[in-house]
Amino acid sequence: MSYEIVIGLETHAELLTESKLWCRCSTRFGEPPNSQTCPVCLGMPGVLPVLNRRAFELAVKAALATHCKVNRRTFFDRKGYYYPDLPKNYQISQNYCNLGEGGFLEIPLDGAVKRVGVWNVHLEEDAGKNIHAEYPGADYSLVDLNRAGVPLLEIVSAPDIRSVAEAEAFMHTLRQLLLYCSISNCKMQEGSLRFEASISLRPAGREEYGARVEIKNLNSMKAVTKCLAYEVKRQSRVLDEGGVVERETRLWDEVSERSRRMRSKEEAQDYRYFPEPDLVPFVIDDAWLERLRAEVPELPLERRRRFVSQHGLSDYDAQVLTDERTVADYFEACLAAHSAPKSVANWLMNDVAAILNERKISITEFEVAPARLAGLIRLADEGKLTAQAARGILVKMIETGKDAPTLVREMGVETIGEAEDLGPIIEQAIALASKAAQDYVKGKEEAMGALVGQVMRLTRGKADPKLTQQLLREKLDAMRE
Repeated sequence: MSYEIVIGLETHAELLTESKLWCRCSTRFGEPPNSQTCPVCLGMPGVLPVLNRRAFELAVKAALATHCKVNRRTFFDRKGYYYPDLPKNYQISQNYCNLGEGGFLEIPLDGAVKRVGVWNVHLEEDAGKNIHAEYPGADYSLVDLNRAGVPLLEIVSAPDIRSVAEAEAFMHTLRQLLLYCSISNCKMQEGSLRFEASISLRPAGREEYGARVEIKNLNSMKAVTKCLAYEVKRQSRVLDEGGVVERETRLWDEVSERSRRMRSKEEAQDYRYFPEPDLVPFVIDDAWLERLRAEVPELPLERRRRFVSQHGLSDYDAQVLTDERTVADYFEACLAAHSAPKSVANWLMNDVAAILNERKISITEFEVAPARLAGLIRLADEGKLTAQAARGILVKMIETGKDAPTLVREMGVETIGEAEDLGPIIEQAIALASKAAQDYVKGKEEAMGALVGQVMRLTRGKADPKLTQQLLREKLDAMRE
């Protein structure tokens, strides 16, 4: 039987703040266990939470960026949570009045764009981390509460995802959006971006959803895609054999690459939500909301479309350049100094990208300012530098901090672009590469490469390549006659 896959994703992103949601404890990653705690995040009796304004504003920006309706009056709820990683035995979250609702995220897929609904965006505190002993017979676990109380954004998608590929595209698109808006650093290796998936299957054409299975313990996008692919096969097999897929929560076992039952929904605990008594409702007035709306940058997909329409780039080039906001910003800063989108795009995606990759740095660490790179590209576009010479100049710009015109004068690498200057060099090259010249005269077109190479060696790469080929052809064609 043919089945339709129905997937929903819950995304948890730790917000880019220096302090926790309810106290001033640091959110810095990698500090000694339990060194970033206080009576508030330890849940001591008599303490009161105070909302981190920046965390709240980042959550509002996330709601706006995912096209949600922002609830102008919102409040927090207390969620019963009995577990060692949250010592006060409850979590302050949102349930009855989420910060944002009814939004969507557009994901690029196979040359088209699909809209996936966003049910809600809400703000809550993160829990600590349990550390289990990893040797046989161990009968203890340790708890690190440094993460307890870190601001956590939860984004809940609608069950609109219909394949593993769509789920992967959704995760990448959402991560890119959070990075663009500087909402989270999205470092999955540090646990600042985590996903939980829900998946069900239903016979093709049926409107009623199948039994939903939730999967937890997914610590990477690769794990999510592997787990979903596994669940598609597992649930298909159960249904094909006439069985019933149970509504349950499962855990992903990364080692064996299979999901395992955690609990059934009937066994799930009742969180007993009720409005948080230690916090008042929060009201977002018009001025505050509009200020935050103005701080949301142009989103990746919108910027990609503009790069195509405004700058005449291909879809591929626009996608590469908008993948990271800092690269897109650098590109447009270059255009402000030299309006040649295709040339600038080629330099960024090839020569500059190669340097960044080799040195393992980002564009923000690149020593050459956009205006200076644009100056170099202008010289190359005007024919005053060959591609080879321009690349050499770029290396010197990095090493010395000097601009391109200064280095061109100092190094004497300006292009030889006049016929009267190249004429004698052309004759010398033909004499030195006489066999290649004879081969070309006899009709071997590929021999031209050797002759051009000879001219470049004689001029140390300064000869204009187009003019060089033109003059060589004129001279050699005359020899045929």
